[in-house]
Amino acid sequence: MANDITISLNEVVETQFKIATFNLFNYLAPPNAFYDFDRIYSAEQWQKKENWIASYLQLHAPDIIGFQEVFSSDALESLVKKEGYEYFAVVDLPTVIDDFIYRDPVVALASKFPIVEVAVVPVDHALVTQLGLADDFAFSRQVLRATVELPHLGLCDCYVVHFKSKRAAWQGEVDKLSSLEGNVIEQFKAQVAGGWASSIQRGSEATLLMMQMIERRAKTGNAMLLMGDFNNPLKDGVLAHLLTPNLLFNNDHSQQRLVDFYVLRDAWDLYQANKNEPLTRAPTHYFGQTNSVLDYILMSSEFDTVSQSNYFEVSDYINSDKHLINPSFDIDGESTDHAVVSVVLTLRE
Repeated sequence: MANDITISLNEVVETQFKIATFNLFNYLAPPNAFYDFDRIYSAEQWQKKENWIASYLQLHAPDIIGFQEVFSSDALESLVKKEGYEYFAVVDLPTVIDDFIYRDPVVALASKFPIVEVAVVPVDHALVTQLGLADDFAFSRQVLRATVELPHLGLCDCYVVHFKSKRAAWQGEVDKLSSLEGNVIEQFKAQVAGGWASSIQRGSEATLLMMQMIERRAKTGNAMLLMGDFNNPLKDGVLAHLLTPNLLFNNDHSQQRLVDFYVLRDAWDLYQANKNEPLTRAPTHYFGQTNSVLDYILMSSEFDTVSQSNYFEVSDYINSDKHLINPSFDIDGESTDHAVVSVVLTLRE
């Protein structure tokens, strides 16, 4: 009888799993500093941050997590393994200056399911030339691809990104001017031009990544998950092409069905469609008086219930944001400045 119960429970577990994207916000173990020499967690602050992350993992228990803003990958791997994540992947290192000041954090992925392959997503330099970008164009942060073996579905390529921030990519030469008005004008010009330069970088990263994802999908047939901090609302002009739904000006239904295999879907849209009712999407980031959705999980047709290649449905969408909208300093004081987004995927009957 006990064996029968065990088998039944295992079958239930394997029919549902959870994916999350988690911006850790300056995850760097002391005594190292992030960005400036005096930005160092005390031992108490660091323990509070570690405890907060562990508490999230224990409460929400995602099976696969894409992390952003990772400086201390060894510490993160140790933490997640204590919480039951046997598999961990990272493909890059942060920049270190003056021996202890860290810049350029990286992304990582933790999984309870086997990771069978890990790779850096390369830049297609021929496409870079066609797009008119600089020859030395590179992702602002290396994109990680981890191929994970999922129950029922098999191999799935999980991509973790942290696209270029909106911070101006060009500062201008303000200090050379003597007048106050001249300095202000130059700052304003730098803000406008630098902001657009960041948008070009961010949009180009998304385009180059999507081309690689399509080529990989054509070669392997693997399902796809793309998760991360996009640093931009998804459906505006900079990143909207990630959700390109079909071939424009093409009425051939057989060709459109072929394209459907390569189209990415926003997990929120799939969840809302499955609920069949209008829902309000909560922000994942707050800045001053503004808020926006910056953190996303995109997925291929295997997770879309209207697709012929569907296996799983998005049965729940969780925006964990209590630490942002109703924080308790004792608990949330060293948490993160983003909501943690997760989705539950349930096997279709």
